[in-house]
Amino acid sequence: MRDFHLPGRSPVLATEGMCATSHPLAAQAALDILKRGGNAMDAAIAGAVLLGICEPQMTGIGGDCFVLYKPAGSDTIHALNGSGRAPAAASAAALRDAGHDVVPLHSAHAVTVPGAMDAFCHLSETVGKLGLDSVLAPAIHYAESGVPVAARVALDWAGDSSCLQGRARDLFLLNGVAPTQGQMFAAPQQAEVLRRVARDGRDAFYAGEIAEDMVATLNAAGGVHTLDDFANTRCTETTPVNSSYKGATLYEHAPNGQGATACLLLNILSHFDLAAMDPWGAARAHIEAEATKLAYDARDRFLADPDHTTRLAPMLAPETAAQLAALIDPKRVMPAAAPLTEAIHKDTVYITVVDRDRMAVSLIYSIFHGFGSGIASDKFGILFQNRGAGFTLAPNHPNTLAGNKRPMHTIIPAMLKTDTALMPFGVMGGAYQPTGHARFASNVLDFGLDPQSANDAPRCFAVDGVLKMERGYSDTVRQDLRDLGHDVVIPDTPIGGAQSIALRDDGILEGASDPRKDGCALGY
Repeated sequence: MRDFHLPGRSPVLATEGMCATSHPLAAQAALDILKRGGNAMDAAIAGAVLLGICEPQMTGIGGDCFVLYKPAGSDTIHALNGSGRAPAAASAAALRDAGHDVVPLHSAHAVTVPGAMDAFCHLSETVGKLGLDSVLAPAIHYAESGVPVAARVALDWAGDSSCLQGRARDLFLLNGVAPTQGQMFAAPQQAEVLRRVARDGRDAFYAGEIAEDMVATLNAAGGVHTLDDFANTRCTETTPVNSSYKGATLYEHAPNGQGATACLLLNILSHFDLAAMDPWGAARAHIEAEATKLAYDARDRFLADPDHTTRLAPMLAPETAAQLAALIDPKRVMPAAAPLTEAIHKDTVYITVVDRDRMAVSLIYSIFHGFGSGIASDKFGILFQNRGAGFTLAPNHPNTLAGNKRPMHTIIPAMLKTDTALMPFGVMGGAYQPTGHARFASNVLDFGLDPQSANDAPRCFAVDGVLKMERGYSDTVRQDLRDLGHDVVIPDTPIGGAQSIALRDDGILEGASDPRKDGCALGY
C-alpha cells in the first residue's frame, strides 16, 4: 500500500468494466460505450478516435495502430496490424539520388498511407457489437464542439508545433500560436470525415472525395502517393510473439512493431538477479541500460516489415539472450551502438479496455513525431503521420524504404499474464517502449509492485549515448552511474506514460494510469 502522506494515485478498482488511457474524456467515452452495451473493442475504438481530438499532437486518423485483444470466454490473444505502407512508387534510391541520407521528417516522403482507420472499421465490423455510427459518435461530438486543452497536451503542443506547415497551421494553431491550457480546440473538418465513415464505412476514407483530398495534398507537397495506394490499404491479422519471465508470459505484437525487442530485453534481464537489487539503485539501472543497448542494436539490425525480415526467430531465441547477457559488465559501461539512421520519437497514445465479459483490448495509436509530418490535407484537415521516417535509406537493409512496404514501428501494445492476473498494458514513449515494457514487468514480478506503483516509479533510459534519468532518482544514484561511465542527463520531460488494467483472478478489475499524462483509469 502506498504512503498516503505522499502525493500519488491509488489503483482504481471495479467489477463491470474499465478503461485506462491518457485523457479523461476518452476514458469516459469508452466507459459510456460499455454501459450502452458495447464491448471492449467498441469502447477502445471510441476512446482511441476521440484521443485524436483531445491529443492531436500525438495521434489522429492520419496515423497507424496496433492492437492485441483477448475475446470474451477465451484465453487466446489475437493481434491486428493496422500500420500503413509506403506508396507503391516510393524509392530509397530516388531519395539518395536527391541528396538525402535519411527520409526527411517533415516531408511528403515520410508519409505512409494511414492504416488506423481501416483497422478500426475492420475491428468494429468483425469484433465489435454496436457499429461505427455509435462508436464514432463521441469523437464526432467533440470534434464539432471542441475540447479544452489539457495541461500535458498544452506543454507538448507548444513544444511540437513548429513543424506545422501550410494548412496545418490554420487548423492546429490559434491565431498562429499553440493553444494554452484550457483554451478550446475543435476540428469540424475531421468531424465531417468521421460522419462519412460512420455512414459509409472504410471506403468513405480510402476512396472518393476524402482520399482525393489526401492524395492531392501529398502530391502538391512532392509525394508519390496515388488513389490506388489508399484503396489498397488493408490491416493484417497476425500472431503475437512472447517471452517468459519469472513464471509470467509477456505477449507483444509481432513486427513490424518493435515488440520483439521487449521480449529480447526481458530474456537478457532474466540472467541477472534484479530482485536482489535496490529497485531504484544504480545496479539495476546499469544492468537495464546495458541490456537495452544490446536489445536495441538487435532491433535496428533485424526488425522490419515481416515480409522483408527472416531474423525474428533468432532474436527471440533463449541462446541469443544468453550470449548478449554475457557481454554485460556489472562494473563498466559498454560503448553505445551506432546511432540510428531511421527516426525514433515519442508521440503516441495508448488505451486499454476490459468489459464485463472480460474481453480485453490493448490498443496503441500514433502519428509518430509530434504533429507527425506537419502536413494536413487541404479540405478535410487530416494530419498525416511521418511513419516513413522509420525507414532507413541504406541499401540491402531489411528496413530499407521501398514501395508497398511497412516501416519498423516504435508503437507496441502488450499483455502480461501472471499466475494471478492478465494485464493489458502499454507504455507510450517511442523508442522507450520496449524498455518501458520490460521495466513494468520487472516492477511487478521482481519487486511486487501493484500496477499503479509500477507506473508511478522513476524511469531511466539509455539512448543516443546518454542515460536519461528522471528526477525521481537520487543524486547519489546518478553519481554512482557516472562513476560506472554513464553520461547521465535529466530529460526536460518525463519518460513515457503508461496505462494498464489487471484482470485479477478474484474478479476485480484494477486500473492504473500514469501521472506523467493527463489521463485516468475509470471503472464501474
